[in-house]
Amino acid sequence: MTVRRYPVAILLVLVAATLVVVNGFAFWGDTFALWVDDSMQLAAGIGAAVCGVVAARRVRGHQRWWRVLVATGMAGWSLGQCAWSWYQLVDGRGLPSPSLADVGYLSFPVFALAALFVLARARVRPDRERWQPAQWTAHFGVAVVLDGLVVTGSLFILTWTAALGQLVRATGPAALTWAVAIAYPLSDLVIVVVAVLLVVFDRVDRPYRANLLLAAVGIVALACSDSVFAYLVSIGAESMKPWSDGGFVLGPLFIAYALLVTPGTRRRDDAGQPVGVDWWQLALPYVPVIAVALLITVQIVAGAGPDGVEVFVGALVVFLVLARQLLSLLDNRLLLRRVYEGQQQLTHQAYHDPLTGLANRALFADRLDRAVEATDRPPLVLIFVDLDDFKEVNDRFGHAGGDVLLHAVAQRLLSCVRAGDTVARLGGDEFAILLEGEVDAPQAVADRIQSALRRPFAVHGTLVPVRASMGLVVPDPAEPLVTSDVLLGRADTSMYAGKRLGKDTTVVYHPSPDGPPDFPSALRRADGGLPEGFALVFQPIVRLADETPVAVEALARWTARDGTAVSPETFVRAAEGAGLGAELDALVLDLACREVTAAGIDLTVHVNVCASRLGAASLEESVGAALARYGLPAERLIVEITETVPVPDLAAGAAAIRRLQDLGVRVALDDFGAGYSSLTVLHALPVDLIKLDRALTTGVRPDRDAALCRSLVGLCADLDVAVVAEGIETAEQAELVTRAGCTTAQGYRFGHPAALSSLRLSTLSAG
Repeated sequence: MTVRRYPVAILLVLVAATLVVVNGFAFWGDTFALWVDDSMQLAAGIGAAVCGVVAARRVRGHQRWWRVLVATGMAGWSLGQCAWSWYQLVDGRGLPSPSLADVGYLSFPVFALAALFVLARARVRPDRERWQPAQWTAHFGVAVVLDGLVVTGSLFILTWTAALGQLVRATGPAALTWAVAIAYPLSDLVIVVVAVLLVVFDRVDRPYRANLLLAAVGIVALACSDSVFAYLVSIGAESMKPWSDGGFVLGPLFIAYALLVTPGTRRRDDAGQPVGVDWWQLALPYVPVIAVALLITVQIVAGAGPDGVEVFVGALVVFLVLARQLLSLLDNRLLLRRVYEGQQQLTHQAYHDPLTGLANRALFADRLDRAVEATDRPPLVLIFVDLDDFKEVNDRFGHAGGDVLLHAVAQRLLSCVRAGDTVARLGGDEFAILLEGEVDAPQAVADRIQSALRRPFAVHGTLVPVRASMGLVVPDPAEPLVTSDVLLGRADTSMYAGKRLGKDTTVVYHPSPDGPPDFPSALRRADGGLPEGFALVFQPIVRLADETPVAVEALARWTARDGTAVSPETFVRAAEGAGLGAELDALVLDLACREVTAAGIDLTVHVNVCASRLGAASLEESVGAALARYGLPAERLIVEITETVPVPDLAAGAAAIRRLQDLGVRVALDDFGAGYSSLTVLHALPVDLIKLDRALTTGVRPDRDAALCRSLVGLCADLDVAVVAEGIETAEQAELVTRAGCTTAQGYRFGHPAALSSLRLSTLSAG
């Protein structure tokens, strides 16, 4: 039966119900009414059996078998109806019980119960996602039991009041008569409870819900008339009015409709639609409870209060309902907690980077906006971090390796700031840091970040060095109309200025109409002269025995027009990148010789020269010209070869060193033990002096440091090479290198880099 035939079915039900009502008045006599009543019951039963057989032939599987079972049950019920009609119409027995009719009638609950369980296993597509209460309640199993007990208890009270109680209290009927009579309400109670629970707990696929609902209505209708029959038998009644038999007519009719209904196919575009909860399903278990409440109210009003069984079972039902409501409250609490946790998770996902777990651009912008717009704006520091040459990591290790590196970088950035500061990933390899509150030395934070990032990262088992360019902005609290976008723009501008200066540096933003600091341009504008903002500072090198200065090292410094103090490694790298490295080395050499001569200091001066220019004719020409121009004795000049890049040709480099030594100039290897310095280089280049890198003298592991220093000092003594220990800052470090055999050292313990006039070295002699 399709949906379009539902109006016909409804009309037929209305007609049948009207006939039952009209026939109940017995306008043409009781006998005629009895004939009509039995005929309608028999026709309804046979019709249901026939509908079941016809419908079963059109389907397969579970859909066939539940129909066969119901049809068999209705056939047995119809046979019982035939026997009943014979007894009433031909034999004139009244209400015969027990009889052969009872065998047929009681066969229906057995087959109907089996059919309900088969129907519960029917599926359109077992893999189709369906709504299940277990998906939204944490106590589904307990809820099923409680609802089942509520329904069972409520229906038991109704059955007890209608017939079962009267049967139990009856003493007149024989034992067999009593057993047959009580079998009707008990079997009906079981089958009605099963049908209701199947509906409530959605145990039947939605395409077959119509079958279940129609069958349940028919079963309830039959149960109502069965209860009336049992009650009449218990009181010894001789007849049963046609109105009481209405369930025997309408029940098989609804069952016939249940057998004929076949589920329609779902459209493809409906397959993914979510299926909601039928709220009447949730309320259905409480319908019998309401009926019980009304029944007891009527009994009290009529003066015939409920008996002990009704009171006991009613109290039990009330307790079960309260327990079910408590369970619902617990479920609601758990549901609210899950909703809250889900909202928190969604909020976190919306404002955090999924790869690193850091704040994303949206959250960072929000916190920066709030910090800038605060009425009592606290001190702020904004740092923009961009990894240098990150594309090379992706090209080498793939995007998975790049992700590993980004995550590790994020963790190191977090370790460099306070818990209340904000670290965000803005996208790609760009990060931003917001420091709020009192920040003693923003540059120190930037240095700490760069130092942390310079430690190699492990990517797929390979150590990868990382460098970063950073822009640092410290907004003036008194500056009006500053916005977060302006601050981000300044930080971004400063960061890119650092990249132009040679990468791996920090540029502090300073307002300037001339744009970001650009050392190569300043060097070109000087045209052989002294660039604007360029100067030399000198750091003493001392004799460890009495900490007397014996030499000074010339160190270049540059301050841009906007007041930015650019680190030496930054502007030196920028000059190298612009092809101006030779010009810078010549400038430093000339300026160092001039200042030492002008100061009248009788000390040796150390000047740094990039290893890439060792062997170039321009270097030797610059050295000779500076010595001649300022009259500085050649033995008071030491050229330090800085190995930030390897010596391109060791043989040519060795020859160049010998030519410098022929001039009387001594040559040193700077930062020995780091960069590209090695024993091979020491063996190949005939240098006069090495300067031990501070990593070998910091005393992090004193025993190993002392052993390594002793070994290197002993080796250099055998090679007739002098040794200077760099980076000495404490008395313990000085003691360590002294025990290792070093006689000279350099570091903050003996003096910070400063102008020659500030060092007060005029009375000291050269060493």
